[in-house]
Amino acid sequence: MQSETPEVEKSSLGRYAAALVFVAVGAAAFAVVFREAINVVFTGIYRAKDVLSAFERLPWFLRLLIPALGGACAGAVSLLTSRLRGGQGVGDVMEAVVLGRTRISLGLAASKALGSWFAIVSGGSIGREGPIIQFGGGLGGVAGRMFRLRLEQTRALVAAGTAAGFAAAYNTPLAAVLFVVEIVTGVVALETILPAIVATPIATALTRLVIGGGPIYGQRSFATNSELDLLGYAALGLAAGFAGPAFMEMLDRGGALFARLRWPKPLCAALGGLVVGAIAIELPQVTGNGYEAINLILSGEVGAVLVVVLLVAKAVATTASVSSGSPGGVFTPTLFLGAALGGAVGHVVSLFGSPGSPATVGAYALVGMAALISSTTHAPLLGAVMVFELSQDYAIVLPLLIATATATLVSRRIRPTSIYMEELRRRGLGWEITLEGRKMRPPLPP
Repeated sequence: MQSETPEVEKSSLGRYAAALVFVAVGAAAFAVVFREAINVVFTGIYRAKDVLSAFERLPWFLRLLIPALGGACAGAVSLLTSRLRGGQGVGDVMEAVVLGRTRISLGLAASKALGSWFAIVSGGSIGREGPIIQFGGGLGGVAGRMFRLRLEQTRALVAAGTAAGFAAAYNTPLAAVLFVVEIVTGVVALETILPAIVATPIATALTRLVIGGGPIYGQRSFATNSELDLLGYAALGLAAGFAGPAFMEMLDRGGALFARLRWPKPLCAALGGLVVGAIAIELPQVTGNGYEAINLILSGEVGAVLVVVLLVAKAVATTASVSSGSPGGVFTPTLFLGAALGGAVGHVVSLFGSPGSPATVGAYALVGMAALISSTTHAPLLGAVMVFELSQDYAIVLPLLIATATATLVSRRIRPTSIYMEELRRRGLGWEITLEGRKMRPPLPP
């Protein structure tokens, strides 16, 4: 077979570069539009700045009914699009990039985004990052076909689009690249990582231009009193190592429970929303992705008892929303759970210093976010770097590394499969990373 001529190679490289820019810009544009479409509802209909403010002002019966109505609408969208072909989840992105066998459907990703929008604006306990990340990956697949690129280039664009979507959702470009490295591919392949490194700053810059820069959870100061503090963060990592598998088990059992109902998707999703609404009557903090409540915990404004109650309540609410069929992400709700877990540990630690010290509670909450993300995804660098980017404080590095490494080690011993790899394992796929590289796992027994 003859190799391509320099002119053909140059043309192919030009198309590839153009496609890469197209994907990065498109992912950022979708992230901005999706977020603004959510904000329009809260400012225009609820007359509130966010979901927590909105639900705090609602009477009890509307707190109960609105999530159920939104869940029904989300389930209806899922029912109408159930016949569309093509993958749209993170597991499908992983399969598309690594194996090149799954075609990411942009139309299906967009329809899932619509379902997520209904659930999010009605207070469903899901994250908005899922649709943004999936749309970015789907856009990469479309760009590969539109620009007539080779399969390996298209696979790299799917990874780059996924990273661009993550960066646009969280304003964390380095963590977005690590999301591709540790979760999507599992190995460092320059053919995949370089496009992601190019796409993420483009998407991040465009998103910051429209929405604004700075850490999404605000600038946080961090300090340790002595090296003995690291023992406390190791204990937090240990707690997260047990909490992560427990949360994943809750999601599995919730999915099995709703599957046994054999109800139509709209009814199942409405029931899930009703559960969220029932909890929100007393605890409106569980609504939405948890962004507002996380900020309260990080500021040390949530007491010891309430932070433990919120940890349990948010886990139940998220399980109800996700397991009942409302499309959306669990990444940001997991950050909430990590902040609550860290806040609870921080309150215990502060008993030996200044009781309830906001600085101590906030520091542990911040590290707890990284620890629980690492526990569920088995991606310690992703968790550590993401929270480092969110805090922008170098003093947090050592506690982050200790907590995320401990959480990952414990979690993998309890549950070897991460939350994203679980999607592939259900389809009889999966791999493990060793010193020799990636090894495919045998299919699950029937």
